[in-house]
Amino acid sequence: MPTKNDDKKENSEPVYLIGESLVGEGNEVAHVDLMIGDKAGPVGQAFANGLTTLSAGHTPLLAVIRPNLPPKPHTLIVPKVTVKNMADTGKIFGPAQAAVAKAIADAAEEGVIPNDKLDEWVIICSVFIHPQAADYRRIYQYNYGATKMALQRALTKYPSLEKINYDKDRAKHPIMGFKVPRLWRPPYLQIALDAPTLEGAKKVIDALPGSDRIILEVGTPLIKRYGTRVINELRQAAKDKFIIADLKTIDVGKVEADIAYEDTADAVVAAGLAPPETLDSTVHEARRLGIYAVIDMLNVEDILAKLKSLKEFPDIVILHRGIDQETGKSSGLERIKIIRKAFPDKKFLIAVAGGIIPETAKEALEQGADILIVGRYVTQSRDIERSVRDFLELTPSMREDIDLYRVHTE
Repeated sequence: MPTKNDDKKENSEPVYLIGESLVGEGNEVAHVDLMIGDKAGPVGQAFANGLTTLSAGHTPLLAVIRPNLPPKPHTLIVPKVTVKNMADTGKIFGPAQAAVAKAIADAAEEGVIPNDKLDEWVIICSVFIHPQAADYRRIYQYNYGATKMALQRALTKYPSLEKINYDKDRAKHPIMGFKVPRLWRPPYLQIALDAPTLEGAKKVIDALPGSDRIILEVGTPLIKRYGTRVINELRQAAKDKFIIADLKTIDVGKVEADIAYEDTADAVVAAGLAPPETLDSTVHEARRLGIYAVIDMLNVEDILAKLKSLKEFPDIVILHRGIDQETGKSSGLERIKIIRKAFPDKKFLIAVAGGIIPETAKEALEQGADILIVGRYVTQSRDIERSVRDFLELTPSMREDIDLYRVHTE
């Protein structure tokens, strides 16, 4: 919140603060976007322009507690939804107008807005009123709460960068209805759906416990049997999951990255045995599309040399032993630290695959693995949920994200 210590800065640079809040539910839900700042600044100019430049169905109006009694700072209300009839007009000029005005007045009385700024600042408040909203009491209640919260957030410059970085990969937009997770908060547990039946894959997904730490891999056998369309089909059963398409691309990297992207994959896997040109093409195209590029180092003898040959560094490197090579125990985990040391300036994740069970997973995590790729231990288990929890219990951070312990606060 601006203080007297900020006077010098404010004298040279006009205050221009932004806040937002959504409160309530149903048709009466309130969503407020708010700007507050100096009259002699961009907010003041926008205030004057809004009050004098009218638009059909979106006529701005001053907030008033009752006719002839505006709050301070003076506040301009701008309807987001087109006002088409007198019923819509009544909601804006009635409960919404009163709610915004009362919230501003109460905030001033409570000291949320500095007293010496009440005549220097103005506020612009954009409000959402659903055409089918009917309960005036709730319209007032929700818009009052949303305005006050948006104002407080503006003055405290909410959210912090730490808050954004923590929540951006966990949040679900209420209208969009699904999450779009990213993978920069390891460790993660990747479930490899390799059994070549769609019904089997869906059965595994349905049995998974709720956790932000679980990501899904649509395995190569599954894709070979059904095509990349299977990714989109599985997406219907796992809307919030990060899904990796294990194409094991060996050529035409750009084309295959495009195909995976079109079928809603969040990441595409290329084979480390592919030529550097193919891998660069895959990584470049994945980055352009906003999905992750993964390189699987299965059977690559010199992983460091392969990575150094690339112009485009991948987001994820997989240290992998194939099913036909497994003996029931993992090996080569010491390579994790070697790779990290070789590329200290690169931002990437290291995944381990091949015979991963809870015992070897613990060792992998201690060596610095970011992603544990697990297949048959989970997918062929009689108790899939319990098998997944065997891994999620390995670290406090993974354990906390299990649905049983998840608490959301704002």
